[in-house]
Amino acid sequence: MLPPLPDDDFGRVLCVVAHPDDVEYGTSSAVAAWTSRGVDVGYLLLTRGEAGMDGSPPERTAELRVHEQVAGSNAVGVSRVDFLDHPDGVLVYSLDMRRDISRAIRRHRPDAIVVGSWDVEFVAGLNQADHRVAGLAAVDAIRDAGNRWVFRELLEEGLEPWSPRWLLVSGDPAPTHGVDVTGDPLERGIASLEAHREYLAGIPGHPPARPMITGITALQGTRMGVPHAVLFRAFDFHAPPPIAVEAMKLAERGRSDAALDG
Repeated sequence: MLPPLPDDDFGRVLCVVAHPDDVEYGTSSAVAAWTSRGVDVGYLLLTRGEAGMDGSPPERTAELRVHEQVAGSNAVGVSRVDFLDHPDGVLVYSLDMRRDISRAIRRHRPDAIVVGSWDVEFVAGLNQADHRVAGLAAVDAIRDAGNRWVFRELLEEGLEPWSPRWLLVSGDPAPTHGVDVTGDPLERGIASLEAHREYLAGIPGHPPARPMITGITALQGTRMGVPHAVLFRAFDFHAPPPIAVEAMKLAERGRSDAALDG
């Protein structure tokens, strides 16, 4: 059984994703659980999703998807949603992207950053290119945000360095922790995906939000022993690296064995 995420350790969260609707495929139920306890959650979207609807011109699509994202965010208690203007569908990992994310981290000063998997293959199969770029850029931007000598122009903007404690990766095939979303958080998470109704209506064969999110969270709930859960791979930057912990254990065993031999 996976343990619950020690989310009493944080009061502010920033979710960094590529597109409108990326948070809503399960993760938003965890967001609802956090905001219900008073956690301040903000969203940073690298694009406006303008390339996401084949039958709609990009300008109209961007306007629609921004509107639906704000509605979906409100459903789970998120009132701050920031959109950047990186190009949808062709995101390229860059220093500019890292700077933009670092700026948002310094402004929001979160205790935890939520990102999607940057692996080519993740829990839902082959990962989309923009998702991979967004996840990796966000991981690197976390360190950038804490280093005053990287992107010095941010200091000129009055943004002092900030280092979050937690990195939470959704969609990782090796989760370490989970959030129980049974009950109201699940319902609000479903409502957040349903807010993207026009976008989802344009995807042939897309399943309805309720059975889809209910099924995903029920499957993940089996890993925690609860009816519904959202799972993350959690990295605690305040903890020593796992290899250091194992090395110290091995050294301690060596000292104990030497004492017994002596």
